[in-house]
Amino acid sequence: MRYLFTTVVLLSLGAVAQAASFKFLSDPFAGTDVLTTPGRQIVGGEPFIEFTVAADEFVLSRTNLGGRGIVFANALVSDIADDANVVVLQTLDNDANPATPFGAGAAANLIAGVVETSAPGYFIYFNSGLNLPRLVFSADLSDPTADLKIVARMTNFLGDPGVMPTFTEENFRLTPEPGTMFPLASGLALTALFYRRFRLRR
Repeated sequence: MRYLFTTVVLLSLGAVAQAASFKFLSDPFAGTDVLTTPGRQIVGGEPFIEFTVAADEFVLSRTNLGGRGIVFANALVSDIADDANVVVLQTLDNDANPATPFGAGAAANLIAGVVETSAPGYFIYFNSGLNLPRLVFSADLSDPTADLKIVARMTNFLGDPGVMPTFTEENFRLTPEPGTMFPLASGLALTALFYRRFRLRR
């Protein structure tokens, strides 16, 4: 029994070690006057990360989604659901002119043209000038004037727009609600108690 317990723990730790969680839990505009400044503000200064689609995840705050759960969409702009709040935009251009840059504002405008639910959200788009994907927070995905905060730049996908369709809902997770933390803690405590009693009886 001791060896089984140890094996389970080691396997769990190994799975965790192979995956990375990139957490975005605080107010994206905290400490700024972005939301009170007229006109759309686009805030950069994002961290540079390397993201593994097969294993890694972005951890988001429900508060930053306006209290909603994740409504995920990974599609060309014409196929994005009107209530989506976490979007991977497969559309790579907004005007069929490769000479004009495709940045966060242009991507946000495309999304705002199809999303009807007024609420904050996140989107990943492929920046044509930087030639890589970036994760962006929007104060309102349905509003083409909403303020934007670039929250991550994925440097390992430089020159690889083909990565966009590979992102899935599994790459995004909300932080546990307070009500779910007690059952988790209780389960871990019971497991530890069971193991302790088993050792004492030997």
